Amino acid sequence: MAAERSMRVWLAGRLAVVSADRDELMRLVQDLPEDQVGEALAEMRRHLRPVADERPWPPAFFGGAAGEPDTSERVDELLREGFGR
Repeated sequence: MAAERSMRVWLAGRLAVVSADRDELMRLVQDLPEDQVGEALAEMRRHLRPVADERPWPPAFFGGAAGEPDTSERVDELLREGFGR
């Protein structure tokens, strides 16, 4: 099996490392005539399986900060008292 080549590309406004195959796919999609986009998208979707949301929401740490439940209501008072000192 040949080693997979990778390269750095700008993706969604940031530098990302992607495989050469993914880079080629992105270039081909960009060059696709607009009137063929719908057909190509339908074909691509046939190759993808739905991804189950495996991550529960909210995550376990959500709202896990220690403190009184009314902290947000008392923010001015707590800051005056030197919150956290």
